[in-house]
Amino acid sequence: MIRTVFGEVGHALLMAAGMVWQTGWSLVLGFAISALLQAILPEDQLRRALGKGCVKEIALATVAGAASSSCSYASAAIMRTLFKKGAALVVSLAFLFASTNLVLELGLILFMLLGWQFMAAEWVGGVVLVVIMSLLVKLTLPRQLVEDARQHKEADQGHQHMASVVAGATWRDRITNPEARIRVAQNFAMEWRMLWKDLAAGFLIGGFVAAFVPDGVWQTLFLGHASAGVRTIAGVLIGPVVAMLTFVCSIGNVPLAAVLWAGGASFGGVIAFLYADLIVLPLLDVYRRYFGWRMMAYMAVVFFVTMATAALIVDAGFQWLGWVPDRSVDIRQRMTEFSINYTFWLNLVAAALALYLFIQNRRHPMNHDHHHDQRSAGASAEP
Repeated sequence: MIRTVFGEVGHALLMAAGMVWQTGWSLVLGFAISALLQAILPEDQLRRALGKGCVKEIALATVAGAASSSCSYASAAIMRTLFKKGAALVVSLAFLFASTNLVLELGLILFMLLGWQFMAAEWVGGVVLVVIMSLLVKLTLPRQLVEDARQHKEADQGHQHMASVVAGATWRDRITNPEARIRVAQNFAMEWRMLWKDLAAGFLIGGFVAAFVPDGVWQTLFLGHASAGVRTIAGVLIGPVVAMLTFVCSIGNVPLAAVLWAGGASFGGVIAFLYADLIVLPLLDVYRRYFGWRMMAYMAVVFFVTMATAALIVDAGFQWLGWVPDRSVDIRQRMTEFSINYTFWLNLVAAALALYLFIQNRRHPMNHDHHHDQRSAGASAEP
């Protein structure tokens, strides 16, 4: 009995390591993008470019998000930077949804683990998510809530986070400023200090759920023996709840999504689970730290309604087209196999980048007062 338990624990840890392996490089890249944005984008420029929340700006933010490669935690950091530097909330959230649902690497992993249908559902659904979220925010967002969230002081880091723009007349001048690499390194290290515990908890919980929860539990939870209509409705409501409680972000939730699918969850339920990486409990706590309790609660409700509705629409469309796949996938075996492939090389490059940035940060620790003085230099620049 003890040997069996230890064996399962070892398997759970191996599953968690597999999730880390799949997502590590995108985490580093996402936090590096966030750090760079903080260093070169003055607040007034972002307010002018993305501050109105019009359709053009939402589309631009969606394209920018799709072009980025990051986990939901790193995307949240970029979203926070955009919003607190003056971008409209709906535009910032469009970037957040796009950067966690429309990125290339997420589609590729879905294709490898679950097939082209899930890849297509993720990308089509990413656009549907942005549309539904934008409508909900436009109809429901209180103006005062935006101002309170934008001015919210983050206890983990104080004022200096938003005061780290490098001096320069244009963004090209700022990005080539010798000070830029130091500032990027400082911002990068600061993001990791704030979120590494959330990430560690997410991967460990995901691994243990995948290893210890039998398939029959998922069949029961997602009403596997009910009628098709009941299963679909229940699935899109239950999927986000399961995501919230399993703590796994963005690409890291793909392996667990495959476990759900193989275990009997409905197509719509798995899609809703994939969409709901933005409302896992550790990430909700990140929103609280970024924006305060009221904005966190508002975002949680809007996100849940958006994800469930989008999953329902995508499920109906794919059922009508006959694109729902079968369940022939052995995710547990795939996630415990490590090989020298593109993920290996991407992780190698990411590790080298992270090491370089951490070394730069160690050599040049952040000076809060200095950062405060730099804000005015960047704020008056032209793009």
